[in-house]
Amino acid sequence: MALLELDRLDVGYGTTRVLDRIDLAIDRGEFVALLGSSGCGKTTLLRAIAGFATPSAGAIRVAGRDITRLPPDKRGVALVFQSYALWPHMTIDQNIGYGLKLKRRPREEIAGRVAELSAMLGLAGLGTRKPSQLSGGQRQRVALGRALAIDPQILLLDEPLSSLDARIRQSVRHEIRALQQRLGITAIHVTHDREEAMVMADRIVILDRGRIAQEGTPQEVYNHPASAFVAAFMGAENRLELKGRAVDGHFAIEAGPAHAACAIAVDGRVLAGGTVDARFRAEAACLIADGDGDGDPPAGLDLFGRVEHVTYPGGLWRHAVRVGDTAILVDAARAVAPESRVRVRVPAEALFLFEGRGGDVRDQRVPAPEL
Repeated sequence: MALLELDRLDVGYGTTRVLDRIDLAIDRGEFVALLGSSGCGKTTLLRAIAGFATPSAGAIRVAGRDITRLPPDKRGVALVFQSYALWPHMTIDQNIGYGLKLKRRPREEIAGRVAELSAMLGLAGLGTRKPSQLSGGQRQRVALGRALAIDPQILLLDEPLSSLDARIRQSVRHEIRALQQRLGITAIHVTHDREEAMVMADRIVILDRGRIAQEGTPQEVYNHPASAFVAAFMGAENRLELKGRAVDGHFAIEAGPAHAACAIAVDGRVLAGGTVDARFRAEAACLIADGDGDGDPPAGLDLFGRVEHVTYPGGLWRHAVRVGDTAILVDAARAVAPESRVRVRVPAEALFLFEGRGGDVRDQRVPAPEL
């Protein structure tokens, strides 16, 4: 039995439905990231689990116990807020022990638990300070310690790293993941940061407009997106409309003014033929300037275009390439001058094809193949 079960959960505010028939099961000790853009419902889902948002339908169960209508303090869950919500007039030790004080635990027990967590979180010696005297990373650790102090069955994290600068955020995300694995905590982490979800979670649940667009391991959702929406959200933002037909487990793409014909494995997707929505990542394509050889070319799609401009975001040169009426982005190890004619090769395994016009690609539910 899963530790946490969400059964056809609906949540709304007034007449606006925010979550629509959410079904989700989370195992004990699993770290799950809820990923999605602003307004997709991920924070509302976290608040429903915590008891701060009331479902209009469906059920929430923890270890088989229905907690749908229980108050927050009776659920066995703890929430780390985005703003940390530390008491500014309390010391660090008082903040960490606050939940235990509310539970009327003995003073000696509170002091021992606070000392244990402070040592674990690198806060030893800071117990008499106030939150205003700490760095952002230290305040984040205090909020985490306060949540862990009550020994929750489930730890909920509502974008707790969003207010940290990039350098600190990278180190703290690894600290949280290491602590979660060390303690065997079941954790649900809300974020809009794709990389953060990829490096921290055992499983990623992508939400779109209040529904689950796809769930799976980081490798599954990255390499086998179930819809054009998921592909774009996971970085495959280059988009082309191509025409072709399904033939023996492949999709035969017809040649066009700016691309060559090719055949791409459908990878379990249902493609009826006609116009398809093709997606790929800037770093997955290969940029070949006129006159450059490419050896034995891998199977894939060849596009023909012209470099419009070049930038250097770091590591690789990013080229904006005009292909027919469409502009795409392609990364390369060396810069190719603007106005150069180029060929862009997208390897077959890096090209994601979805049904095109005539259907809402966000609502497709195609299971990812096993890795």
